[in-house]
Amino acid sequence: PLLWQHLFWFFGHPEVYIAILPGMGVTSQILSAFARKPIFGYRAMVFAIAGIGGLGFLVWGHHMFISGMSPYSAMVFSVLTLSIGVPSAIKTFNWLGTLWGGQIRFKTPMLYAIGFVSLFVSGGLSGPFLGQPSLDLYLHDTYFVVAQFNLVMGVAAIFGMLAGTVYWF
Repeated sequence: PLLWQHLFWFFGHPEVYIAILPGMGVTSQILSAFARKPIFGYRAMVFAIAGIGGLGFLVWGHHMFISGMSPYSAMVFSVLTLSIGVPSAIKTFNWLGTLWGGQIRFKTPMLYAIGFVSLFVSGGLSGPFLGQPSLDLYLHDTYFVVAQFNLVMGVAAIFGMLAGTVYWF
């Protein structure tokens, strides 16, 4: 069962990050278009999205903290999990930098994109709690985890899809 759990999360966790990346790209384009200025820190945004995609393959172990994992392995997975917040923060601050000083038009796609950013931040702020083995022991299998997942992957991803659909069609 433990091997199956490792294999499941080894596959399933990168999928979570890969599934949110299109919403990030759509949001970047829409914020730029409706703020009437180029995306702030474009090069950093590209490296950040690549960093999220790459780190997504290395953080599955934080789902295994309560399985009797070695404390040394837990420390490695904890550092990797917390480090994924760096490219996420770069993207968030660059989105805010794109809006700053722009001539913003609050059309429907822009409202969905702003909603994506706010939901991504709300879910992202609760993520570091789950990346720490000492806290995850108490939060594992609670609605805290369900809420964090649904804020980022449920509602934020849907807002990204809606933003793109309304914008392009």
